[in-house]
Amino acid sequence: MDLLLEGLWSVTEAVAQLFLQPFYYISIILIMLLYRRQVLLERKLFHVRLHSWLAQTWRTVLGGLLAGIGISLVSAFVGMTLTIEGILCIWLVTVLLLLIRVRYLCLAYSVGLLGVIQFGLNLFPSFTGSGWVAESVRIVRELNIPALLCLVGLLHLAEGLLVRWQGAAFAGPLFYEGKRGRLVGGYQMQSLWPIPLLLLIPAQTAGGVLPWTPLFGGEAWQGGFALVALPIVIGFSEVTTGMLPKAKAKITSGRLLGYGIVIIALALLANWWSPLILLAALAAFLLHEGLVWYSRFEEQQRSPLFVHPQGGLKVLAVLPGSPAEELGIQAGESIVRVNGVPVPTKEELHSALRIQSAFCKLEVRNLAGESKFLQRAIYAGEHHQLGAILAPDELAPVAVRLQPLSLLQLLKPRRGAHNVRRADAGTPAASGEAGVGDAAR
Repeated sequence: MDLLLEGLWSVTEAVAQLFLQPFYYISIILIMLLYRRQVLLERKLFHVRLHSWLAQTWRTVLGGLLAGIGISLVSAFVGMTLTIEGILCIWLVTVLLLLIRVRYLCLAYSVGLLGVIQFGLNLFPSFTGSGWVAESVRIVRELNIPALLCLVGLLHLAEGLLVRWQGAAFAGPLFYEGKRGRLVGGYQMQSLWPIPLLLLIPAQTAGGVLPWTPLFGGEAWQGGFALVALPIVIGFSEVTTGMLPKAKAKITSGRLLGYGIVIIALALLANWWSPLILLAALAAFLLHEGLVWYSRFEEQQRSPLFVHPQGGLKVLAVLPGSPAEELGIQAGESIVRVNGVPVPTKEELHSALRIQSAFCKLEVRNLAGESKFLQRAIYAGEHHQLGAILAPDELAPVAVRLQPLSLLQLLKPRRGAHNVRRADAGTPAASGEAGVGDAAR
């Protein structure tokens, strides 16, 4: 009973500590800026809003809270030997990396970098420095890198599950400048999740000892235990022009799960044999960068999916609650006939819809190449394309260019998409930038 009461009191103190720390609130603000940027890009490209940035923010906060509870329960058996100084050190490195690129807001990079620095410092045990340098060296040397790398692996397992659960739901359609300046449709899939962690750490207390011995920490647990709050941000950012968001999210999820398993295995080996710490630390960010690079390479090799076929119009996205959604039109399908008239261009689509102002019949070709016939009444005030967002053509006025997302671009989201400039009539020559990053993981 005493152990239970002490555990409940420790949880209460850690939760209070979590909500007193600014980092958790800063991470939620970053998420709100990210989704607000996406909505502004949608309005500029399509003159409509497909998502609610407030609803998306709360969904990610809820997903992060559930992931935090799960990881906290697992970490009770894994154990950490973190100090408040160590947490501040990790946060400082993470913020410095964030200033370089938003996707570096990830423990894989900060812990991996600190592991390499610790390994280098241990090669020169006599080096201590003076003043704040000496204090920094001491803090880095005391970090339990294998335990932190195990936490990195657990976070990526949670990220893989969250991507599979929520990744496709947050996908936003965009017009991109593809190969040789051609405009193509695609999806930007990006999300950040704030993870509130309550980590079990050894501490000298007057309370009882845990009935189990956590994996990391050894004899340090004989003196008692405590809980420390550690808010973390995980996330991903992918671009897909060659497949549907659900398929892309499934692939990304599988790779993240595999990455998490590998890092956990290396962390356990490094805990068993300390010289492997350098290998595990390097693997944390090099494998992560490898996933980012391979995803880019793979995307470049795929043929664009969201381009207009011969004699039809490719559907890039469907507005929620629109006639197109009620008809059952899905992203990736092609509209080939409206009211019996072929519609190879958007202008002809609009003309065909006006043939019968109160009713429409459509022939739609699905991804398998099979035709389906749909019909529905049309009411005043409904979207002029039935709520179907079509892939871009050579007359599209706005597009985005893929570039790494910086913190400045989050703070100035209206710089996301610029008008397309043309060298001659009908030939897109350049477009504005969209800070669509590589993976924010």
